[in-house]
Amino acid sequence: MAYEISEIKKVGIGLIGCSIFFSILGVILFFDRGLLALGNIFFLSGVAILLGWQSTLQLFTQKRNFKGSLCFLVGLFLIFVRWPIVGIISEIYGLAVLFGGFWPSTKVFLFQIPVLGWLLQYPFLFLDQLRRLIG
Repeated sequence: MAYEISEIKKVGIGLIGCSIFFSILGVILFFDRGLLALGNIFFLSGVAILLGWQSTLQLFTQKRNFKGSLCFLVGLFLIFVRWPIVGIISEIYGLAVLFGGFWPSTKVFLFQIPVLGWLLQYPFLFLDQLRRLIG
C-alpha cells in the first residue's frame, strides 16, 4: 500500500519533525521555554499544513476532541507563563487524546519505511517467536 505525498505535505511533515527536534532539545536543556514554544509553533503550523487549515480547525473544535484540545492549549499557556514541566505533561496528554485515532494509520506508514520499519517490527517478531516456543 503506497502513499502519495505531495510537496506541501512534505513541508508539513518537515515542520512536525522540526517541532519534535526543538521540543526534545527544550526538554534536554532543562525545559527551556523558548525552544518549547518554538516546537509548539512548528507543530501547530505543520499539522495545519499537513491536514489543511479547515481539517485542523475541525480536529481541534470537535466535541469528542474537546478534552485533548483543552489540555494541549492549557499546556501551551503554561509554557508561556513559565511552568514548562506541567505544560509539557499537559500537552503530551492532550496530543495523546487528540491523535490517538491516527495511530493505526501511522503504524502502517512507519512499518513500510525500509530500515526503520524493520527496526520497529523486530521486537514484535521476537516476541511472536518467543510465544511460539513457549506455547
